[in-house]
Amino acid sequence: MSDSPTPSTPLLTPENILNLLLVFVPIAIALELMHANATLIFAASCLAIIPLAGLMGKATEHIAERVGEGIGGLLNATFGNAAELIIAIVALRAGLYDVVKASITGSIVGNVLLVFGLSSLVGGARYSTQSFNKTAASLGTTMLMLSVIGLVVPALFHFVVRGNPNAAEQELSTEIAIVLMLTYVLSLVFTLKTHKHLYAGGHGDDAGDAIGTGGWSVGKALTVLLAATALVALMSEFLVGAIHEAASAMGMTEVFVGVILVAIIGNAAEHSTAVLMALRNKMDIAINIAVGSSIQIALFVAPLLVFLSYAIGPRPMDLIFTSFEVLAVALSVLIMQTVTNDGESNWMEGVQLLAVYAILGLAFFFLP
Repeated sequence: MSDSPTPSTPLLTPENILNLLLVFVPIAIALELMHANATLIFAASCLAIIPLAGLMGKATEHIAERVGEGIGGLLNATFGNAAELIIAIVALRAGLYDVVKASITGSIVGNVLLVFGLSSLVGGARYSTQSFNKTAASLGTTMLMLSVIGLVVPALFHFVVRGNPNAAEQELSTEIAIVLMLTYVLSLVFTLKTHKHLYAGGHGDDAGDAIGTGGWSVGKALTVLLAATALVALMSEFLVGAIHEAASAMGMTEVFVGVILVAIIGNAAEHSTAVLMALRNKMDIAINIAVGSSIQIALFVAPLLVFLSYAIGPRPMDLIFTSFEVLAVALSVLIMQTVTNDGESNWMEGVQLLAVYAILGLAFFFLP
């Protein structure tokens, strides 16, 4: 009498695929020590950061589950874009301000168009129509409109006062950064305290299960978080050090690398979680990831980088983005607001969002 077969666990889960990429951590280190071709170092560092960012997200999520809803939500909000922030800080210290600003633009555009577009497409292929909390989505897109204003005003001011040596452009950027940061802090009070019921779909067991945090102790989560953070910082050093030569060799501008590649790399693990949630018909979580991550970038990461530039940068960083970057963010937020206005999504809306992302990506690629 034979034993009944044991159900097998799928080998090619998103988590396992991400973990396979960890092999590029020692590869990137070896290539850097060998002073190998800059393009190889750049590619290996990029691939290594993707799973490390995923591990940082998993560790943060598990710690958040253990410390309570309020502090947990704050941890998730603070570390939601930690990998991307580390890359930006390394680039900031190297004086690559165009790359830093491009990564900010790319993160907002990528989260709004690529992440939610792919989530809507994949989820819509399984369910004809998917619903989400229209009020929460509307509040999120309104916050994104504030971020557009934060980008437009310094650029417009720069255009108006051009040639005037007494124009206080840096002071304007710094004070706008203070306003954005204060708004972000108040938004945390809104989402985590006074109106947390609107965002109930954004946290819970489903999100935790999707990133595989079950069975982790707090000690293990802290160890993984610290180790992954240190390795992301190291890989970021390699990436930034090779970015100029690699971009030239691949026929790309540093702005394109920042807008497209760095933005995708820093958020790849979070992107996969949003798509998984859409496949489970959990569109509230998917849209909270897409919009919430963009809000963190615009209202927290961008002003934080301005403040840090006074301490670690060659010079203070301003918030004067190029006209095309401002246009890209404005168009992305506008179409996102239009698509989410009815509280429903379908696969064709996902196609539309991805089409806009592709068009903007092509424009950034050919931008001189």
